[in-house]
Amino acid sequence: MADTSLGITTGALAQRLGVSPTTVRSWEHRYGIGPAVRADGKHRRWSPSDVAMLEEMCRLTASGIPPAEAARAAQSVRRDAAAGMVEEIAPPASSDSDPSPGPERAGGGGLPLGDVRQECRGLARAAVRLDAAAMETLLAQVISDYGLVTAWEEVMVPTLHAVGRKWESSDDRYVEVEHLLSWQVSTALRRAAVASVGKQRAPVLLACVPSEPHTLPLEALAAGLSERRIATLMFGGAVPAEALDAAVRRCGPPAVVLWSQARSTASHALARHVAGMTFGLRGARTAPLVLLAGPGWAGRTPDSCMLRPRGLREALDSLSRIYGDPLPDWERRSGTED
Repeated sequence: MADTSLGITTGALAQRLGVSPTTVRSWEHRYGIGPAVRADGKHRRWSPSDVAMLEEMCRLTASGIPPAEAARAAQSVRRDAAAGMVEEIAPPASSDSDPSPGPERAGGGGLPLGDVRQECRGLARAAVRLDAAAMETLLAQVISDYGLVTAWEEVMVPTLHAVGRKWESSDDRYVEVEHLLSWQVSTALRRAAVASVGKQRAPVLLACVPSEPHTLPLEALAAGLSERRIATLMFGGAVPAEALDAAVRRCGPPAVVLWSQARSTASHALARHVAGMTFGLRGARTAPLVLLAGPGWAGRTPDSCMLRPRGLREALDSLSRIYGDPLPDWERRSGTED
């Protein structure tokens, strides 16, 4: 049994933080945040004040602070902890051996982000660490601070794309990172999509075309419409043509949004069929406006009864014009400041 009086091992510390031992050693090598006291022998031992320092390092990097800056700030936490200002941290009851490498170890842990918002980098770091709590907090904060559209376009989408590129270039590693990130983004979007209130016309119908499983962009649209107090019916991924036909006939929506991620799933014949459907009283029958959303529809000019929005904001604006609803408060304020 290990003697924990001198602190915990690098493996046990990494397990506690939810990162790989390689990450802990890399932080020590790059930023000088190793254990304050080294015990005799080859193994490092991390004291409670050391653990407090690295927990702060994780928290700061998850919020988007660059690692070098986070390391400098974390040093002060260790000084406070050593002075008795942080509670004693009991070592976990794990063995001395290092746990299996976490996702940061595969491919070096870096994601191809480029020039993005600080919050995007923080979300990426939390995703690679599989830190669901940090992702949940950060996503809620960016939606609150910037509104749904900016949070989606400038934080969520760049991070999702970076994880996807890392997966494609890493022999199918990082699958767990992509799945967890997608789930956290979906959860944040659904929480943002509060129920619409007030009297209004029939809701917007949102559906992926048959064979199209990708629903996150439609979930973002549903959340954005909720901000504008426009009700939606979300039918999700890969809706069969017969089911879509039945839903449109039953609901009589003023607008139908069809999402296609790839050209192989985009069915223009289905889109024309939906656009040609009519409902209502004899003599006053109406047809829905069809929005062709997603890159799968690119390359062909839509019919006159269809629109092909270039992004989330344009789709929201088009649907808002149909319903005549005002912009959300945060977006109206930002427009007056430009």
